[in-house]
Amino acid sequence: MKMILLRHAESLGNVDELAYTRIPDHALPLTAKGEREARAVAPEIARLLDGSRPAVYVSPYLRTRETLRLLDIQTSCERLVQEPRLREQDWGNLQDPAEQEIQKARRHEFGHFFYRLPFGESGADVDDRVAAFLSDLRMREESHPETVLIVSHGLTLRLLCRRLFGWSIELFESLSNPATCEYRVLEEQDGKWALDRPFAQWRDSPDGETQL
Repeated sequence: MKMILLRHAESLGNVDELAYTRIPDHALPLTAKGEREARAVAPEIARLLDGSRPAVYVSPYLRTRETLRLLDIQTSCERLVQEPRLREQDWGNLQDPAEQEIQKARRHEFGHFFYRLPFGESGADVDDRVAAFLSDLRMREESHPETVLIVSHGLTLRLLCRRLFGWSIELFESLSNPATCEYRVLEEQDGKWALDRPFAQWRDSPDGETQL
């Protein structure tokens, strides 16, 4: 199996944090730059698909669906599924800008994996639903395409890799999200996964573990 992981293009929330106080997270649209990013990466995604008819799984959030639409590959997909388990981490109530800053600081202090946002999720909660998605994918029927494209969110994609490679929580927390419209390619051979290139690290992993 080959799995292409693509983060959504730039959205309004990436450039205006106060947008979260006016618009629900799931409804944040792409910016004009984001639309250009998605169109620019489309030929590269087509090259990676190499004529295959992939199974495409997309977060139901507007920014991921818009990114997929601008790739213009819908007619060449074997199947296209909006998968809620691949959505962004639920951030809870974001209407109060001051509370947003408090929660970001606490999350940074206590760790992105275990800290649960009020009325929202921890990274561990996202990890659980990603694990359930991967379990279903492993149990796929024989007719399931060997090439999979996933259009999702930065933290969700890192956690998907954490599950596949068995990374420690410490290593996961040391890694940066891919940039908007940045992708990674994973290939499985003899039951082992290989990553085409590592994620950037914003700090050394405390346990010294490295990405595979």
